Amino acid sequence: MQGVIKSYDPTSGDGTLLRDTDLAELDLASDALEGSIFRMLRQGQRVVFDLDADGRATRLRLGSEVDMETPGH
Repeated sequence: MQGVIKSYDPTSGDGTLLRDTDLAELDLASDALEGSIFRMLRQGQRVVFDLDADGRATRLRLGSEVDMETPGH
């Protein structure tokens, strides 16, 4: 799945993203950045992700090389 980061707090690690297919807002799992190249995320950044058992985004990876705006804005 692909999506766009909506918000991210580097202090707490809390964040949300918008899934491309239906613009659903998904929370980031606490381990979303573990094992990834990301140390931090920024609003509007495109990512590829999986969903964990609780429906949270995890295993974040680089999305499209073109940094697109948040859908709907």
